[in-house]
Amino acid sequence: MELDRRGQGEGVRAFSVHPGTIIDTGLAKHLPAEAIRAAGAVDAEGRPVRDAARQLKTVPQGAATGVWCATSPRLAGLGGVYCENSDISPLVTSAGEAAWRAGAEIPGVLPYAVDPEVAARLWDVSERLIGA
Repeated sequence: MELDRRGQGEGVRAFSVHPGTIIDTGLAKHLPAEAIRAAGAVDAEGRPVRDAARQLKTVPQGAATGVWCATSPRLAGLGGVYCENSDISPLVTSAGEAAWRAGAEIPGVLPYAVDPEVAARLWDVSERLIGA
């Protein structure tokens, strides 16, 4: 969000993209096998579970939202939005937050993740951490 705000004047637009859980990218090697099983990303034999409704995706399915953000006319003139499943993600309401956190199969983004003040603070902290 902050990159979008800062770059907008120069024609730079930015989006937050949730690709889903993609077990076979190589990133899973950094997680304990039990955590991956507990998340439902692999079955009892360790094979990837594919269920796009639960955000358990293939590499192409995971890449689709990023490609959509880069090419969709629907996003022309927009930026700083959170996207998943090749769409702008809806805000999770306070009434739906408990179900969302419990893993209900509903898309959405929590309000703090799209808060402009939080985004600005994250940018500032990130700059300090990298010595910029």
